[in-house]
Amino acid sequence: MKSKFLEIKELNKKFGPINALKNVSLNISKGEVICIIGPSGCGKSTLLRAINWLTPPDSGMVKLEGKIIGSENGKLSIEQSKLLNDFRARMGMVFQQFNVWPHLNVLENVIKAQIVVAKRSREVAEPKAIKILSDVGLKDKIDEWPDNLSGGQKQRLAIARSLAMDPVLMLLDEPTSALDPELVGEVLSVLRNLVNEGMTMLIVTHELGFASKFGDRIVFMDGGEIIEEGAPNIILKSPKTDRLKLFLEKLDITSLKEKH
Repeated sequence: MKSKFLEIKELNKKFGPINALKNVSLNISKGEVICIIGPSGCGKSTLLRAINWLTPPDSGMVKLEGKIIGSENGKLSIEQSKLLNDFRARMGMVFQQFNVWPHLNVLENVIKAQIVVAKRSREVAEPKAIKILSDVGLKDKIDEWPDNLSGGQKQRLAIARSLAMDPVLMLLDEPTSALDPELVGEVLSVLRNLVNEGMTMLIVTHELGFASKFGDRIVFMDGGEIIEEGAPNIILKSPKTDRLKLFLEKLDITSLKEKH
């Protein structure tokens, strides 16, 4: 039995009258790829942001490699705040809207985070940045400004900046949703490489083709709750709940079923 690499236990979060998370529990093993699906507003993004305490939960617990992230009551002591920064440095977060620094060129975007957060020297940070940019297909763009990049290139830059911090866990919030359809493939190619390298990932996505092929588990959320979870071939071919059946019926999954 695999050990619990990331443990999420009974997370709750309210925004006014809205229950964004309701007793969400999930255990992830090292190297697992978890794809989170569900309708808009179901709590997927809130869950990712609660894991690294960008959106502190009202109650519940998150543990990474056996150590508590944040606190069990949502409030942080000074010591816990210091530890939280260390945890966040080990968790790469990639958003829908790229979040690259427009005032720095491509290379400096990847160097700066290492110097400021990881306290690395430029002599260490620069060659690492060049290697990672090469890995994500941006070596020929190192002198470009972000405004001159396509959406797919900006997202690959955001992923490269996260990878430069040597994360043990990647949290990706719909990394392809803001892209034109023809640019989606180049970002999914980078994610496929991360899967093959054994990176532990939680990905909020609408790309069911990617989820079915590369996800170890698919988690379906609705109304702030986990409704179903399981292997892609089971979840997508034989959903147990009417809520998941209805969700899948609204999407074109005929071609997915034919591939299995």
